Amino acid sequence: MDSPIPRGPVDATAVPRFAGPPTFARLPRLGEVSRADVAVVGLPFDAGTSYRPGARFGPAHIRASSKLLRPYHPALATSPFAAMQVADAGDLGLNPFDIPEALRSCELGMRSLAQDGATLVGLGGDHTLALPALRALHALHGPVAVLHFDAHLDTWDTYMGAAYTHGTPFRRASEEGLIDRERSVHVGIRGPLYGAGDLDDDTRLGFAVVPADDYESDGVARIVDRVRHRLGGPGAGPVYVSVDIDVLDPAAAPGTGTPEAGGLTSRELLHTLRGLAPAAPGEPGIDVVGVDVVEVAPAYDHAEITGIAAAHVVYDLLGVLALSGRRA
Repeated sequence: MDSPIPRGPVDATAVPRFAGPPTFARLPRLGEVSRADVAVVGLPFDAGTSYRPGARFGPAHIRASSKLLRPYHPALATSPFAAMQVADAGDLGLNPFDIPEALRSCELGMRSLAQDGATLVGLGGDHTLALPALRALHALHGPVAVLHFDAHLDTWDTYMGAAYTHGTPFRRASEEGLIDRERSVHVGIRGPLYGAGDLDDDTRLGFAVVPADDYESDGVARIVDRVRHRLGGPGAGPVYVSVDIDVLDPAAAPGTGTPEAGGLTSRELLHTLRGLAPAAPGEPGIDVVGVDVVEVAPAYDHAEITGIAAAHVVYDLLGVLALSGRRA
């Protein structure tokens, strides 16, 4: 009989951090455990990028940058790898020459991984893949609120006539009825737009906006309150958290395809994510049913700055899932 105790990362006191399996946080592979509460899956695809390519190498880079993660999260007072069985599901094989085919494969792969109840954490890859993830989640949960961290709205219509790109996933998701239009929100938006109509379209599609500049005027605590109010709090319904690493300032995340000045610090982002956890022990938290961390492009990174930031974003979200009692 399998042990009910989750199998965690390789012991760093026995195997040096620069050794061990090339999985996220040196966790077991999915085939090495009987079941998983959370499955970390790589989405190596960047055919939807509009500027600098290279995010297809993001999953491997995030995994390599996660080796220094330790079992106990002091800020959240939890041990996520002991509270849940987290496993690395490897990468989905996505067609780099055919975007619609890649979207279909991604949706089917995610549905298969989630069929036993595992919460999926996608490592990107470009933001096009949020669309098939939301399609897969909609099949399980119905419309979900989207908590989207990004420099960009990603609700544009087309690029050069192409409807499926990394700048269009949330427009398509809204049009398809995949998202809860009363509870979805972008955080960290900044930089130039094509016109004022971009914001009007975004509102019509069901999103509120927390601009990056509001971190300067409001501070993290008030931003967290605004986000939680928009999401509706515990019991309001499922939430999908999508983190484009370019929500961070290029100083904190140079390794990305469409950098914009004036972004969040990694500390601001991590503190905002921690705000999704239950307010007190035993209380329900925000019902996070899926996660992605995307647009990590290692060719533009230096000293793993971006990869380390992305790995910590995943780690903090795992801590939130652990405190929320996420189980398969």
